[in-house]
Amino acid sequence: MKALSVSVFFAVTSPRRLPLSSAFAQLNIHRHRLKSARPATSNDMETGYLNAKDAAALDAELMSTPGFSLEQLMELAGLSVAEAVYDVLSGHEGKEDQRKKHVLLVCGPGNNGGDGLVAARHLVHFGFDATIVYPKRSPKQHFINLVKQCEDLDIPILDDVPIDSTQRFDSVVDAIFGFSFRSGGIREPFATAIVNLVELQKKQDAVLVSVDVPSGWDVDGGDLTGGANFHPDVLISLTAPKLSARQFVGRHYIGGRFLPPALAQRYNSKMPPYEGTSQVIEVS
Repeated sequence: MKALSVSVFFAVTSPRRLPLSSAFAQLNIHRHRLKSARPATSNDMETGYLNAKDAAALDAELMSTPGFSLEQLMELAGLSVAEAVYDVLSGHEGKEDQRKKHVLLVCGPGNNGGDGLVAARHLVHFGFDATIVYPKRSPKQHFINLVKQCEDLDIPILDDVPIDSTQRFDSVVDAIFGFSFRSGGIREPFATAIVNLVELQKKQDAVLVSVDVPSGWDVDGGDLTGGANFHPDVLISLTAPKLSARQFVGRHYIGGRFLPPALAQRYNSKMPPYEGTSQVIEVS
């Protein structure tokens, strides 16, 4: 298959992220607010964008036999999401704010939601508090297992976004739709969930993070949320950025450190130069 993705250059706007084992040393370092510009460096790297068709085909090839299982890929993807959220919130912390961070993760019924469930578990192990909103649960056994794993860590699992709660969330994670989303309108309960995420972003100054593709955005065409004005502060692209990422403005991470070089080459893509044990790299 000839890939339709295009090669681009990403400018790395800060030194490569430290592995989690070294991240604690950075907790008291002041950084600019998330939307402020960061100085570019000379460390450029080449990667590519995937359109929706190629993203699905690459995913299928990863899980071909023999290959990765869905469970393996979801665990690695969710770990990447958790590490990126940890990095964002640790860097956002000042000396005046040493309290325990709390992350709200809104999970959809598909694989993107599964990534969110995995991320919640890892964030708790990283020392954060997590709350999950899972309005439409998958009946598949693996997802049932993921829910049980979160319940065993006493992670609250809600049906609706707690928009009127007195609980403060430092970050809200959009793990609703992934690259399989098709334009044609967002159905309930997720249309309301997206509106509520934007409200928390504004009302609580919570860092809005999207997993792989901002929910409601067309994978190839970009924002279709209209009046919802859904614009995350952080995007975590998994495996490789999707075409819609070209319209994203904010902090951009790439995660999913499992792409074989030969497979990447078939899709005109390239895994970024992850450092050490890190599962993510910040590219803008």
